[in-house]
Amino acid sequence: MFSILIGFLITLIAYLAAKPVNRKFPQVPLLVIAMFFVIGLLLLFRIPYEQYNTQMNGIFSHLLGYVTVALAIPLAAMRFDDLPIKSMIGILVFASISAVALPMSLAYLLHMSEPTIMAFATRAVTTPIAINIATLLHSPVTLVILIVILSGVIGAAFSSIILRNIHDERASGLALGLAAHAIGTAQAWQRGTVAGRYAAFGMAVNAVFTAIWLPMFVLFIK
Repeated sequence: MFSILIGFLITLIAYLAAKPVNRKFPQVPLLVIAMFFVIGLLLLFRIPYEQYNTQMNGIFSHLLGYVTVALAIPLAAMRFDDLPIKSMIGILVFASISAVALPMSLAYLLHMSEPTIMAFATRAVTTPIAINIATLLHSPVTLVILIVILSGVIGAAFSSIILRNIHDERASGLALGLAAHAIGTAQAWQRGTVAGRYAAFGMAVNAVFTAIWLPMFVLFIK
């Protein structure tokens, strides 16, 4: 219990210390800055990462599901009557299929093993749903988590450059939610409430859609 408390305090201190740094460098995702602070605190107190991971992984993995469901709260404040339904459906279908097909194709061209190829198929969705899909596809869960988090970090880090000429918060938020999942959604909230809501909407709908068609498609081709 004491080790869990220490791990939680290290994580909380790292997050609080990362916030002012993120305000000075908003192009760097808050999560990335907090990760470096966690590493620094572990080195400072000489706490092995394996011990920290063992104590905290179960707790944060459990809380991650609640956080994902809590994204429904900002969706309740959205106005859906002005959404271009046909365009949104087209964007979501294209984003979901391409986010699965491109990483899988790259892994196949690099002659990776079948479980690894299946792991890259989960890149399209956020971590809690990706873990469930990985279980269905018999993919290595650790690799799936790494792929999803890394894609989110990269997407959020380069969002300020890629979206610099996009002034519509709805478009930029939707793009961040679709491409960078939860990390991109957090980055979208820094751009504005409209962008944050559309990011949460894009991430949630894309995750549900992908979780339905991807396992069915893989089982069909097998």
